[in-house]
Amino acid sequence: MTDYRYAAFLLIGVFVSAISQVMLKKAALTHYESHIAEYLNPLVICAYMLFVGTTFLSIFAYKGIPLSMGPILEATSYIYVTLFGIVIFKEKMTSRKWVALTLILFGIALYSFGAM
Repeated sequence: MTDYRYAAFLLIGVFVSAISQVMLKKAALTHYESHIAEYLNPLVICAYMLFVGTTFLSIFAYKGIPLSMGPILEATSYIYVTLFGIVIFKEKMTSRKWVALTLILFGIALYSFGAM
């Protein structure tokens, strides 16, 4: 039996992880004067701290959800990353990307409704 509170913890962790990825991409698009400055800037440090936090959220979430459900919930990160890419980085969605995203959503829905 799945406790949906634990699933919510995992989904929150996945969302925060997607935010961390955006932070790292923003930092990567910035030019730094030295290699040390690329890694020792507040944006990068904060992003990695968030990644550590999401790791602990995942560990906690797996106390109440089956291992088979974890990868399905973590696949929602593709949705967040796609949305952030469109909104923040003004990336264009190709038909190939839409098909891939639709397949991911279909897989999540299929599993969620117990068809698998």
